[in-house]
Amino acid sequence: MSDQDPFAEQRRQMVEYQIRSRDIHNEAVLAAMRKIPRERFVREADLTEAYTDHPLAIGHGQTISQPYMVALMTQELQLKKTDKVLEIGTGSGYQAAVLTELAAQVYTVERIAALSDHAREVILALGYTNVHFKVSDGTLGWPEEAPFDKIIVTAGAPSIPKSLVAQLRADGLLVIPVGDLDRQTLIVGAKQSDGSLIETSVCSCIFVKLKGKEGW
Repeated sequence: MSDQDPFAEQRRQMVEYQIRSRDIHNEAVLAAMRKIPRERFVREADLTEAYTDHPLAIGHGQTISQPYMVALMTQELQLKKTDKVLEIGTGSGYQAAVLTELAAQVYTVERIAALSDHAREVILALGYTNVHFKVSDGTLGWPEEAPFDKIIVTAGAPSIPKSLVAQLRADGLLVIPVGDLDRQTLIVGAKQSDGSLIETSVCSCIFVKLKGKEGW
């Protein structure tokens, strides 16, 4: 197996020691993290660090999130195979690839065209066809495709964008880092039938800032 996939053992160790050994218990999430080749989503110069327990720069002032944080945010979404998911902040495409393993359709929005194009190239090369890409202001979501069952935001926001809440289906979940520029709190918002959100704080985190009309 290692001759065919030189990163297989690193991927296994990432799942066992960085993810499962902490508070990630969703077997579907663990299986997706074990399957997706993270090394395909990092810069060539960073291949030796592809499975380390920290974020990595991907250019344009953006990062690929720490593996544990990808797993945690994915677990908090409580994904079903029938879910239609909106991701804000395509970045490297790694989080989107994990989502494609667990949901029916993934719609991912990125404001930087070069990142979106590269992510599309990598994800399509891996054989995934249930992911859709858009270059736009992510804080405004993807209104033409709303409503969504789940929404995940992979950048820190000063507050939860109203446009995203509006595009979330009643009983849906929104996972987003909210706070100041230096530190945020990972929030899970559960949308109620009256349109309001019940917010639960998960943990402290640090993300690049969410830029746009309803962000920074």
